[in-house]
Amino acid sequence: MPKMKTHSSAKKRFKITGTGKVKRFHANSSHLMRKKSKKAKLRLRHATLCSKGDAKRMKLLLCLR
Repeated sequence: MPKMKTHSSAKKRFKITGTGKVKRFHANSSHLMRKKSKKAKLRLRHATLCSKGDAKRMKLLLCLR
């Protein structure tokens, strides 16, 4: 059987932490920023973890299962 290929867009968007959780960045932070409050923009800057269900799918795309 041939090797599994990693999903190219997933490898650019998601990282795996040391404990095996999936890290992602927030959406809605590329444009139309003038409408958002400073507080909202600050929150969007920082990375967060994927939910358990999404993390399972992302690990499949990254060939980690």
